[in-house]
Amino acid sequence: MNLASDLVDSARAHPDRAALRAGSDTVAYRALDEGSAAMARRLRDRGVAPGDRVAIMLPNTPEFAVAYFGALRAGGIVVPMNPLLKSPEVAYYLGDSGARLLFVWHAVAGEARAGARQAGAEVVVVEPGGFDGLLASGPSAGDMTDRHADDTAVILYTSGTTGHPKGAELTHANLTRNRDVAAEVIRLGPGDVVFGGLPLFHAFGQTCTLNASVTAGACLTLVQHFRAESALAVLAEHGVTVLAGVPTIFRRLLQPPGRESYDLSRLRLCISGGASLPGQVLRDFEAAFGCAVLEGYGMSETSPVAAFNPLQGAHKPGSVGIPVPGVRMQVVDGKGEEVPCGETGEIVISGHNVMKGYWRRPEDTAAAIRDGRLHTGDLGRVDEDGYFWIVGRQKDVIIRGGNNVYPREIEAVLYTHPAVAEAAVVGLPDADLGEEVGAAVVLAPGAHATAGELREYVKSRVAAYKYPRRIWMVDALPKGPTGKVLKQEIAPPAGAGRR
Repeated sequence: MNLASDLVDSARAHPDRAALRAGSDTVAYRALDEGSAAMARRLRDRGVAPGDRVAIMLPNTPEFAVAYFGALRAGGIVVPMNPLLKSPEVAYYLGDSGARLLFVWHAVAGEARAGARQAGAEVVVVEPGGFDGLLASGPSAGDMTDRHADDTAVILYTSGTTGHPKGAELTHANLTRNRDVAAEVIRLGPGDVVFGGLPLFHAFGQTCTLNASVTAGACLTLVQHFRAESALAVLAEHGVTVLAGVPTIFRRLLQPPGRESYDLSRLRLCISGGASLPGQVLRDFEAAFGCAVLEGYGMSETSPVAAFNPLQGAHKPGSVGIPVPGVRMQVVDGKGEEVPCGETGEIVISGHNVMKGYWRRPEDTAAAIRDGRLHTGDLGRVDEDGYFWIVGRQKDVIIRGGNNVYPREIEAVLYTHPAVAEAAVVGLPDADLGEEVGAAVVLAPGAHATAGELREYVKSRVAAYKYPRRIWMVDALPKGPTGKVLKQEIAPPAGAGRR
């Protein structure tokens, strides 16, 4: 099998249908198929053999898709990389994966070259339209390398918030099945146009937008840099039917004045992942855009989709839904035993989506996958209907005077205050209690609120040990490339909001 096989099938079924749109440019399925086949031939000519790693450091452009499917067709293992990486990070990714060839976007070639020199890798600089010749290359028959289902297709590096990033090995079977499930869950078809604002180097964007669109014969409209006003224009002009986003995207789309003037009548469904979506943001978005937002859950190690609110059936705001077909999720205690319904524990996952392991890290793999289950490090609970609710990360739990405080619960309360645009709750060292509850808050444009007002607001809505004693205002929260808040980078200014 080969993850790229569905591109061939879709090109055969819909040769002239748009596969990709980038601004005013369109790439049809036939052209993408032929271009990726030509890329595969060029990679073989460069000596790329099955199992060799090929790194791709490109933004959301047609060139990413050509290089991605081309590398897979050649039997290579794709190593997607964030174009914003600096040279030491580039050197680490290339050195750790053993990739000896890197496709890099022209705008960041300097950092890439410096890192590649350290790792002894070759760099191919890609300009806009740099693959136009490949896209007009001609017939593509016979350019698909057969791979085993358990062969690694992609190495996705984790965010590295607790040390050096680890490469999650996702197999052709992992990604093929997860792609199919994602397309099935959201009922994706050839008539759909999917918003491509999620970075393709990340698991969510790769599986749920690029790969799911290709398997369904849908069109993916690519956006390099997300800005709310331009995104609304793309949604309207391209007739987007499915919007996949992280919470930051949904929050920012609510902000532009005059958003009602855009014709978004074709938008039928929104899906959210990558980080927890505050319930208030979900409700505000659904009310403003008249479109359901279904929250899901997963991680790089699960290809990434593990759970989703169903398109048909109960839709529970704040829940990440039920396990997708072929996946089992459980909530367990420290001994690995399932806890009763409604109680909090660690989420463990088993099924077709669980990674092969961490690249060349057998000890880390053994620690993460035990008894056939991936231990996620996420805390959650399951209700009587089988819907899962994420409470937070194990490492993020605040233990205040012996009491557990789950940041997501307090953040959800803060988001219901009309002046709050964003909030992140963190534990702060405290000599008496061990940890104190703190909150960094971004106010909505034009809104006014004091730390004291917000403190009292939360205090009136949660148990006395839970409300944040220290609150401070910030212009923005530190975030990773997918919009996930980087809590390890949050610290209050001296004396801020102390009480």
